[in-house]
Amino acid sequence: MGPSPTPSVFPASKPDWNNLSIIHRNTLPPRSHFFPFQSEETALTYDHLQSSFVQSLSGTWRFHHTPNPFEAPEIPKGAEKLKTETETDVEDRDIREWNDITVPGMWQLQGYGAPHYTNIVYPFPVDPPNVPAEINETGTYQREFEVPRGETEDFQYRLRFEGVDSAFHVWVNGKAVGYSQGSRNPAEFDVSDYLRYGSNWITVRVYRFCDHSYIEDQDQWWLSGIFRDVYLIAFPNLSRIDDFHARTELDDNYQHAVLKCAVTTGGSERKGKKLRLRLLGTDAKTVVVDVTQEITDNTAEPIEFSVNIKNPKKWTAETPYLYHFVLSLEGAQVVAHKIGFKRVEIKDGLMLFNGKAIKLFGVNRHEHDPTGGRTVSYELMEHDIILMKQHNINALRLSHQPNDTRIYDLCDYHGLYVIDEADLECHGFDSVEVLKLGKAGDNMTFEEKKAITYANAARWTSDNPEWKESYLDRAKQMVHRDKNRACVFMWSLGNESFYGQNHEAMYAWIKEFDPSRLIHYEGDVEAKTADVFSWMYPTVQKCIDFAEKGGDKPLILCEYGHAMGNGPGAIKEYVEAFRKYPQLQGGFIWEWSNHGLLTQTEDGQEYYAYGGDFGDEPNDGNFVMDGLVFSDHSATPGLAEYKRQIQPVLIEIDGLKARITNCYDWQVTEHLACVWAVKVAGNPIFEGGLSSPVIDSGETSEVVLPFRQNELNSNEISITIHFYLKQDTTWAKAGHLVAWSEALIRSVPPAKLGRRLPVEGIVKVQQRGDDRLLLVKGSKSRFELNMVTGDLRWASSVSGKLIQKGPVLSFYRAPTDNDLGHGGDAKHWRDFMLHAVKQSVQKVEWNHVDGEAAIICRVYARIAPPVLDWGVSTIYDYTFRDGSIELTVTTKLEGNHPKTFARCGLTFVLPPELEDVSWYGRGPGESYKDKKDANAMGIWHKTVDDMYTNYEFPQESGNRTDTKWLAVKCEEEYGLKVIFTEKPGDFTALHYTTEDLEKSKHPHELTRLNETILRVDVDHHGLGTGSCGPGVLPQYQLLAKDYSFKLILEQIDKPIDNELIFPFFGIGYDFKLKYYMYLGIDIPIKMTNPRFRISPVANCGFCADMATSAELRKKSSRGGIPPDTEKLFLGHIPQTRFGCVVTRSRITSYPSLIN
Repeated sequence: MGPSPTPSVFPASKPDWNNLSIIHRNTLPPRSHFFPFQSEETALTYDHLQSSFVQSLSGTWRFHHTPNPFEAPEIPKGAEKLKTETETDVEDRDIREWNDITVPGMWQLQGYGAPHYTNIVYPFPVDPPNVPAEINETGTYQREFEVPRGETEDFQYRLRFEGVDSAFHVWVNGKAVGYSQGSRNPAEFDVSDYLRYGSNWITVRVYRFCDHSYIEDQDQWWLSGIFRDVYLIAFPNLSRIDDFHARTELDDNYQHAVLKCAVTTGGSERKGKKLRLRLLGTDAKTVVVDVTQEITDNTAEPIEFSVNIKNPKKWTAETPYLYHFVLSLEGAQVVAHKIGFKRVEIKDGLMLFNGKAIKLFGVNRHEHDPTGGRTVSYELMEHDIILMKQHNINALRLSHQPNDTRIYDLCDYHGLYVIDEADLECHGFDSVEVLKLGKAGDNMTFEEKKAITYANAARWTSDNPEWKESYLDRAKQMVHRDKNRACVFMWSLGNESFYGQNHEAMYAWIKEFDPSRLIHYEGDVEAKTADVFSWMYPTVQKCIDFAEKGGDKPLILCEYGHAMGNGPGAIKEYVEAFRKYPQLQGGFIWEWSNHGLLTQTEDGQEYYAYGGDFGDEPNDGNFVMDGLVFSDHSATPGLAEYKRQIQPVLIEIDGLKARITNCYDWQVTEHLACVWAVKVAGNPIFEGGLSSPVIDSGETSEVVLPFRQNELNSNEISITIHFYLKQDTTWAKAGHLVAWSEALIRSVPPAKLGRRLPVEGIVKVQQRGDDRLLLVKGSKSRFELNMVTGDLRWASSVSGKLIQKGPVLSFYRAPTDNDLGHGGDAKHWRDFMLHAVKQSVQKVEWNHVDGEAAIICRVYARIAPPVLDWGVSTIYDYTFRDGSIELTVTTKLEGNHPKTFARCGLTFVLPPELEDVSWYGRGPGESYKDKKDANAMGIWHKTVDDMYTNYEFPQESGNRTDTKWLAVKCEEEYGLKVIFTEKPGDFTALHYTTEDLEKSKHPHELTRLNETILRVDVDHHGLGTGSCGPGVLPQYQLLAKDYSFKLILEQIDKPIDNELIFPFFGIGYDFKLKYYMYLGIDIPIKMTNPRFRISPVANCGFCADMATSAELRKKSSRGGIPPDTEKLFLGHIPQTRFGCVVTRSRITSYPSLIN
């Protein structure tokens, strides 16, 4: 018998994209990110487009997409150019389509395949290192480029890809060049031997998945393609600078420094060449260092520089001073880089930056653009960094991969401390291990399960020696690329990859190569190979317990305050703990931006899509929408709250004294202007400069406010202090608000703050509609109470409808993302059917009081859900007067009731014409009891449409806290006013029902009502961070219990023609005034009265003069006042229920307000 025939095999060899032993083929060693220039002048522009050595290959390429690698167009050996026009493969009868595509870009966002979102799980079967070929979409790119004649022999040409997701092969002129994987790391190939003069062709085949996809399982969209820039870079062939590593070493006094630099050179004729190092000041003119060394041989050993620098300016996030570092090699090549002098270390259990224990008030930032995915424009990057700085953020964790290099330029320049994180996450293995727990896991806490599953999950890759080189490659690529960055103070070994020997190998290599920076890794729970402890989403108390125990390393929270939807709540408590305990050195909010992808419905409505919207299965839904900014990168209310909590100046106002603490780590307060203001009953009456001492970092000073409150009689008075930038910075203009605080120095019960109408006229009562309706009528009001349902209708003979339906007591809200999370209350509320409660009226009683001036009516009702035995027995006590209602609600909880309510309050339906909202409370933005400090107390004005926060996943929004009164009016200025009589409450005014907000999954699915849904709550549950973290703290929970509260509802009548207009109360025309007066001191005081309207006051000479002025009557009807009358408004302050009593003779005494 002859030999057995050799069996056929498909594929003929193991594909590189499924071969763990192949990470790169023919790539150059990783290096620092820089471009070569022909002169120092052009190098200092830092604009690679001005370098004759750099050719951008970004732009329009030809593209072909197939469902798997085996159906991709064949690259014939030696073929210089593929046929990229539509062609028919005769043998396979396969029509292959080629089209234009933009590089950089993700192909799923340019019409090929679909985005896929998962948070943890893998989108393919778990079988490392194998990924299934049949779903491994493949994109083939091709384009032409030119090489000038006569240059190929003079240069080493490098083809550089800044980022390709997830792996790729490359051909030049039909010749195979190499292969690389590591999606968010660069790859560089020497293509000198593949090029020719004139026209050249590059072909790139990109694979959606590869074996390294198992360690690229970050919480983001699975997207593919050449998503960062591509360059052809010419390095001089005979002598060149290949790489450099600049290190700034401060002495133990953090004063003087040694600048060290190791320069790697290349080229066959570099021996004898002069290598020059220059260090220039921030103006790029002042010469700090100018030294030269001769290259003594052609070996690969680096050239070492070491130069003493006397007292250089230091780089910090607050003072980001950058020097220009310039290397040149005898005119052949010039390289420039911006560097900063700094020292980072752990000492006495604290993380020190230039000798000081800093606090990190940071955010996590994934790379995301709503139209480009991970292809992010420079303009959007700059927008993000400036917005962060404007919101007092000082640190950035680049989660969970090295970002586009331009973000580091921006952080260096504007000043942000950066944790640079390796492109490494394999969280999906945890899902495999969790399933193995079976029923035993049902009785475990999350932390108990995590301790078991994370230990087991490490065996797949992190503690598997076969993956060691893959892990090391991730560390080396990151560190080499970013080693010269001023902003990078800490390296991170990845995210949620458990812990194993491969992390230890990464740590060892980094520490040996770059001991100047710290190393972070949250998965190393014992911090064996990490310089800090790092936690995710702990409770505040757990952090405090750590700090009180003490240790040799500090704690940072690499993720906390999950900013998903309406939230995060209770950030204040974390920041207070950071400030109190030295070893709690701050944290990073998760995360910066929602990851919505802009798309359209079939009928053309744009919206931001999340997991599942593209038919992607499995998916994690809207968990990708968890940012402090919306998908379009505009700020959410949560970002404003974060800014307030982390503001670098703390102000404590106690009466007429203020304690001011400088919380900057470095800056004194000299760069800030201090302004103080006084409000009376929510209305600003003046503001002006306050002489505040210059306060050193970490120090506190006390100032006395030059104000005599007795001049304002018995009204409610509040003091506000603001700190603004005095001068322009790189990230904000002069006048930008940095910090503020306010305090009541005289409080008045809410019932005394709202204007109370005098009792007028009589009211009559009768039954109608087969005895179902109770009708109460006065000369201008008509109340209709349905005694079966409890619904009330209120109409005014002067103004029309005021209440269309309600009030109904309710306890539910459309669940927020935090309510729906593991730590939230939505399930509890659903289990107790809060959403399904209905009102059942049991009895109605009524009678006259005060003669015929009022009707009292008592409605007995029970609010309860179906199925369950719990309910709320409720008594509504109405006092109807002609033009007002006094309403007292008393509840008694019965049965096996829920632990908490979402809210407790009344729901009204108001007619469509009532669209303008005013209120005295926190504003102008939405607020909740654990997310309210960004909003000041005052009188605010918005339309109903503007009261709504348009979260990209509809949910509860638009609440206003600490409200003392509110008014909802129409254009004609009539409407309804609600006054909280006992304590401030909450309210919302929206065009959406709770039911619609809950059932809709995208904003375009909402049905906007013409009517206004007004909710007036005695209390409202907090927000917490239960979507991924602690739920609502006990002090912010709304416990289910008995409640009693009282409201006054007043009708606002149409204004009367020619009624005088003046601030603070009542009805009339509007106009806006802004006055400045000088009160005989060194501080100009600005008088601000934004809304003016009031009737003349009896026995007031000021008002009497105004009322008899025919000129003023004529002017006021047109919205103006005579110039000679303007001065009379200065300091005019209301001191009775109905208006002013300040006469013209008293105006001259107003400087007595100020000491």
